[in-house]
Amino acid sequence: MTTLVVLQPGYLPWIGFFDLLRQADYFVYYDDVQFDKHGWRNRNRVKGPNGANWLTVPVLHSGLGLQAIKDIRIDNSQPWRRKHITTLRQCYAKAASREPYFTELAALIDQPWEKLIDLDIAAASLIANWLGLTPPAYRSSDMLIEGDRNRRLINLCHRFSATTYLSANAAQTYIDIDLFARNGIAVRWQNYAHPTYAQQHGEFLPYMSALDLVFNQGALSREIMETGTKHDA
Repeated sequence: MTTLVVLQPGYLPWIGFFDLLRQADYFVYYDDVQFDKHGWRNRNRVKGPNGANWLTVPVLHSGLGLQAIKDIRIDNSQPWRRKHITTLRQCYAKAASREPYFTELAALIDQPWEKLIDLDIAAASLIANWLGLTPPAYRSSDMLIEGDRNRRLINLCHRFSATTYLSANAAQTYIDIDLFARNGIAVRWQNYAHPTYAQQHGEFLPYMSALDLVFNQGALSREIMETGTKHDA
């Protein structure tokens, strides 16, 4: 069985993103689809003393019309790098396992990024490396894959000779399981159950960036992440 996962890139993704990555034989960043202004492509949350704190990368979109994720440029006229590093430093000042992760991430954020896609993939790759995840990763924009939504995903499966397509549960609204089956591909749903762990600042708050898990739990992070895996055939 060869498993393919296709996901839109996100900024400092939550742990469910990395659990899908863990189960993939091949992983594709779906970067040539339309950028969603209010989604997770350029933002995420971390937990501070007063609850969730948004980390948002400002992007250029005014007057540019509809853009693909791969084409989105960062608005570097705003001091977002300094703000993100400062927020992370304050939120996780007393986190048990903050180092060396914080220092590595701060150095990455502080680089002169121009395109959002490059920042997203670099940050996700850093977190994946912390979790010991190294499946081959590709960008859909680098491959000439055509068709509507379902057909493109099927063609991507064929591109990698994948017999299984593993997807986040939310995709059930548009995935045509019968069409995949007729093309020799089984669809499996992640159905991820968010695990709890020792977390700073009061009552546990789920669905933060995976940074929250790593800064609090360090070397135990992958083991904790895996406890949430509950996919269906």
